[in-house]
This record gives sequence, structure tokens and C-alpha cells, in this order.
Amino acid sequence: MTQIFKYRAPVSRAELFDLVSDHDGVRLLAGGTDLLVDIRNGFARPEMVVNLKHVAGYGDISWSPADGLAIGAAITINEVLRSAAIREHYPLLAACAHDLASYQIRNRATVVGNVVNASPCSDMAPGLLCLQARAVIASKRGERVVAFNDFFTGVKKTVLQRDEVLERIIVPPDTAAARGGYRKLKRIKGHDLGIIGVAVFKKDGVVRLGISSAAPTPLLVEGLTEDDPADIVVAAAHGAIHPISDVRCSADYRAHMVDTYTRRLLEEVA
Repeated sequence: MTQIFKYRAPVSRAELFDLVSDHDGVRLLAGGTDLLVDIRNGFARPEMVVNLKHVAGYGDISWSPADGLAIGAAITINEVLRSAAIREHYPLLAACAHDLASYQIRNRATVVGNVVNASPCSDMAPGLLCLQARAVIASKRGERVVAFNDFFTGVKKTVLQRDEVLERIIVPPDTAAARGGYRKLKRIKGHDLGIIGVAVFKKDGVVRLGISSAAPTPLLVEGLTEDDPADIVVAAAHGAIHPISDVRCSADYRAHMVDTYTRRLLEEVA
């Protein structure tokens, strides 16, 4: 479907904030793997598309033992996988990235775009939730920081206001070097959207679960320890989810696979 819209590619934060605050109907393009499909299919009808790729600083990844990990808005999934700091300090995040779509799509898709899209089946959200990541949100009005456990508000909905930009993601240093794993069930073998996704995090006796495709938003399950039997952890995961039946599978099957993957991951990261 052909659409006509304005296109801008700002190079500074000030220019970007002016564009999003002064114009209605703006859609931000980080990777475009969701947005461009929605425009082509008529689901999105922006008056202006603003590309974040060229904004100074948005293409940076930084790591330090004091400040943790910072992922800029233009960082692609493949850049996450190539990052030695992420592979060493946050292997759970790399595991989530590895299961996101195909290599070609990961060359364009961004971490920020994946979470801002706010799909219940987001691949990056379970790991970010487990790692207690925070979203750094900015606009002409200033900056605020929101924990990802509070970032998602519904299907395709977040706390972002019309004039705000998710500039970077911060992963704290105290969740570095955790044991963890991610399992994703797909309709077909290979690269596909998730029917269910489960991440398990273990560090210093603490166990957390991140679950996708089992509720209107990605879920975080907390309050668990490594001393809890597997049955207790599985029961906590089962009690947190609210799966639906759709064209991909039934709610019962989703619930069964959350239980199954949780139990398997607990064994793998023991």
C-alpha cells in the first residue's frame, strides 16, 4: 500500500526533540523491521518518519564495572551479539538476541525498537526484565528513567509520551555475570515469531523469570530463590501468566510450555 509521508534524519538530540515535539503524526524509526511492515500494510499512517540512526551517541554501547551496560537507541541486535562486553557480562541478553528473527533482520532490528514496539512476544524483554534494566527516556522537557517492569502498559503500549524518545537502555552492574538462559517456542523450526518465551536468571541466590507471549505484556516473576524447589518456581511462573488461544496455539499449550521451559532452564543453569 503506497503512502506519502515526510522523512527526516536528524543528527543531534536537539534537532530530534524539536521534530517530535513540533509535529503531529511522527513515528520514530530505529530499525524499521516492524514500522515499515505496518506502513506497507496500512496499519500505520505516519505524517512523518524520523530516523534515529544518525543521532550522535545513539549508536554507542558502553560497559563499566561501576555503571553497567548502556545500549543506545540505534544499536542493532547483531551489534549486541558482536559485543564482547555483553557476551562476557550479560550472556542472558545475548541468548535472547540470538533467538530474534534471522541474521538479515538482526542487521536492522534494534534492541530499543524491539521493546518500544511493545509486542507481548518481544524477544529482548524477558532478558531485560530479569536483568533489572532501565529505560532512559528523554524529550525537550527533560529526562526520566523507568524500570522495564513498569515500561509496558498493554499490547503495543508503553509509558512513552508523544514527544518522548527511548534514548538508551541501562543494565545495572549488579546483574552482570549472572547465570541464565532463554528458550523460545516457535511455530516452525528456524526463524519465527514466538509462541512462548522464557528467560531464567540466577545470581547470589536470587532467581527471576522473564516470560513473553503469555500475557498482554512481557512478564517478570520475582521473589524466588535458588533454595526454592523447581515445583515452587514453576508454580510461580504458572500463576503469573494469562495466556490466550489464537491462531498460533491454545492457551493450555502456552501454559504447558511455560512450565516445561521453566523446569528445563532451571536444570540447565543450576
